Amino acid sequence: MNKIAYFIAMSVLWLAACERADRPYDIVIYGGTPGGFIAAIHAANNGKTVALIEPTYAVGGILVNGLGVTDIDSQKDFQNSLAVGGLAIEFYRRIAVHYDREAAFLDAVKNKKKVREIWPHEPGVAERLIEEWLAAAGVHVFTQTRLSENSGAVTKSGTRIQQIAMEDGKTFRARVFIDASYEGDLLAAAGVSVASGRESNDTYGETLNGVRAETTHAQFALPIDPYVDPGNPSSGLIYTIQPGDIGQPGSASPYIQAYCFRACLTPVKENQIPFEKPAGYDRSHYEIYLRYLRAGGKLLWPWASVPNQKSDLGAWHDLSHNLYGMNVGYPTGDYRTREAIFNQHKTFTQGWFYFLANDPEVGELDPDLQREWASWGLAKDEFTDNGGWPRQFYVRSARRMVSDYVITEHHILTPDPIPVEDPVGVAYWPPDVHSTRRIVKDGYAYNEGFVFEPAGQWRPLPISYRALVPKPGECTNLLTPTCPSSSYIAYGAIRLEWTFMVLGHSAAAAAILAIDEDIDVQQVDYGELRRRLEDAGQILDLPGLI
Repeated sequence: MNKIAYFIAMSVLWLAACERADRPYDIVIYGGTPGGFIAAIHAANNGKTVALIEPTYAVGGILVNGLGVTDIDSQKDFQNSLAVGGLAIEFYRRIAVHYDREAAFLDAVKNKKKVREIWPHEPGVAERLIEEWLAAAGVHVFTQTRLSENSGAVTKSGTRIQQIAMEDGKTFRARVFIDASYEGDLLAAAGVSVASGRESNDTYGETLNGVRAETTHAQFALPIDPYVDPGNPSSGLIYTIQPGDIGQPGSASPYIQAYCFRACLTPVKENQIPFEKPAGYDRSHYEIYLRYLRAGGKLLWPWASVPNQKSDLGAWHDLSHNLYGMNVGYPTGDYRTREAIFNQHKTFTQGWFYFLANDPEVGELDPDLQREWASWGLAKDEFTDNGGWPRQFYVRSARRMVSDYVITEHHILTPDPIPVEDPVGVAYWPPDVHSTRRIVKDGYAYNEGFVFEPAGQWRPLPISYRALVPKPGECTNLLTPTCPSSSYIAYGAIRLEWTFMVLGHSAAAAAILAIDEDIDVQQVDYGELRRRLEDAGQILDLPGLI
């Protein structure tokens, strides 16, 4: 194609996209996360016109960016597949069809069997299935389309959003909007109350929020000297360790659980992109890993956890590629700030892979570790538009809406959790938040903030519809399945991707009712909403468990 023909073709596509954007929709969804694409499909399948806006290259969120093990039936102490229903089950059924395991999948679901192997997927497989599903439903999808940071990005009339504006000049009008982003950007731009960081325990009378007096989960197994010149505090801190003391236990803190890349790696040579030294590589950034090995510690090895010998490289260990404390500016940061944090994590993680696979001292200290890492590489058939690297990292927590109803640990912890009268889904996971900082305590490196409540101390959490809608005085045609009104510690039980799917389905069902009845989202009749959700196979109760 010559330059003139290419310019004409691109102009036609751009004009078509603008025309589709400028038309009024029934529902506009900002954020192509699992909560977003499921909401879009449910609304479109029920006759509504839907625009799905995704700021990045691909719809699917972290599901299509490396998180292939979505923590369904991944724990020995409980079976949380019992809470997966509605279109979330349909997503995983489609995954099962792709891998020729549909019969085993349907048998497990029907007979409530716990079969961990039927749930994982490759990110590229999920991405293709989601694209096909959205196209079949007739959803208008806009990728690489980001909400404007200008103060007038959201136009409201009273408490109703009329229009939202994008950076590229597109505008979207709708009767109901859904913020399905991980970051809660539309909520904030619409003037809805939001929170980020850890509240103090005093805020909601909790026990697990705020700065942790003691962190035992995933704590350093060995004493590691934190100073550039060992034993000398005046020499400064080695990389990954932040200054400051632990602070007042239970007090509020802007530090939140760490982010990481869920890299998709493989040991299959013919499908590998070798680990390379990234631009900006700094060997001194990995000094803490060398000290750990010198002390006799064992670092994690890559392992195949999704089909076709690929990894979903998680980070929940005492020392991994979680960069504790280095995402503190992300939740409320502007796009430039977020990009800088993203790139910092990317350079570090790419460098970490290269370091483990190639550094001579690593080979001397633990030859088996280096031999294993050197046998792996990036999966060449994943993220082919980005050199085999995920386009997003794992934003485990950012903004959360603050509505008239706030989910707290009191709704989750046993023996006497607060009853929930209007559930629209069940979050079946413990209050789980990774460490938030790596500091110095008693002269050694210390991870602060990890909470993972053991089985028996919490129950599956019924999620109230009221946690999905803002205060009526702030906005009356906006819902969120991904940033529900919850405390930081309670959000740790909600934040799984399949839970977002469940809530996305329910948010869309409520949006449909609000449109059909011409009412505010806060006025949706819960009895009718519940009937529709149950008819669609949503799980709202787990008898004997909640």
